[in-house]
Amino acid sequence: MIVIIELGSILTDLDKQKRGGMMRIESEGVLTNSASIPKKTTFLKKLVDREIWTGYLFLFPSFSLFIVFLFYPLIKSIYLSFQLTDPQGRVVEFVGLENYIQLWTNPYFLQTLKVTGLFILYTVPTTILLALPVAYLSHQAIRGKRLFQFVFSLPLSVSVATGSVIWALLFNPTMGMLNAILGYVHIPPVFWLSDPNMALFSVALMTVWLNFGFAFIIILGGLQTVPEELFESARIDGAGMWRSFYHVALPLITPNLFFLLVISLIGALQTFGQIHLLTQGGPMNATNVLVYNMYLEAFRDYRFGTGSAQALFLFFVVLIVTLLQFRFLEKKVHYQ
Repeated sequence: MIVIIELGSILTDLDKQKRGGMMRIESEGVLTNSASIPKKTTFLKKLVDREIWTGYLFLFPSFSLFIVFLFYPLIKSIYLSFQLTDPQGRVVEFVGLENYIQLWTNPYFLQTLKVTGLFILYTVPTTILLALPVAYLSHQAIRGKRLFQFVFSLPLSVSVATGSVIWALLFNPTMGMLNAILGYVHIPPVFWLSDPNMALFSVALMTVWLNFGFAFIIILGGLQTVPEELFESARIDGAGMWRSFYHVALPLITPNLFFLLVISLIGALQTFGQIHLLTQGGPMNATNVLVYNMYLEAFRDYRFGTGSAQALFLFFVVLIVTLLQFRFLEKKVHYQ
């Protein structure tokens, strides 16, 4: 019995030693793995850093263009707006807020703001209201709708310069097609671009045509995302085509309309090309919108200080208008 007890104690001691050795081995293994973790972490960190710098390297060309054509002109405009410059654009003296004060005491600038507001009123709502029903009709299951969609989207492919040349020919008082059509119904010819009462309307008419293709595509794209089952349900409930449009389609394309409104307002505030090619701000400043007046101030009259002040004023106007749209109009937007 004593031998058995001693033998059992010996086996117990051996078992404890074995377990202790395994524990030490496992502990050493853990220590070995713990020691190897920093090496892997360091390697991964170097790899991630290398990928980050590679990304920066690929971003450098586009970021350089942003610096040269966006950030530098913005900073330069801010600097020049507080300075008086000579005809060569060299700074003569610091004038503080004098350039900004002159804007609000200059009757031509106030007239420019009025013309810009009227131009926006003529173009933005008209373009959207015309594109809405046309896009909806071309979305219906009618024969040849693809042809209609192609024709209505054609103005999108026309540049401002090309469109201005086309409409200059149409507006020609002696050989233009518009006056020829008026002549068939015994209406006297209209001086579309030389009459101060008609010039802004004429340029706005050309701008509506030019922007119609973009508005048409945006609205049509929104209509194509509306499930057809909703229109079928509306027809089953007795709704006609236009009632379905008002109660079904219109609420679901409000994101597209909101985007279109923001882009159209910004584009109208930045209008330059058609004004320069058709009327050059005339006659009698009737079409002298804000951007064109800024161009005349800086590059015709060489007053870079007041021109830069107008540019910053336009920047803040666009910023405020955009923020107000997001603040008040986005509440009425229904996202699916």
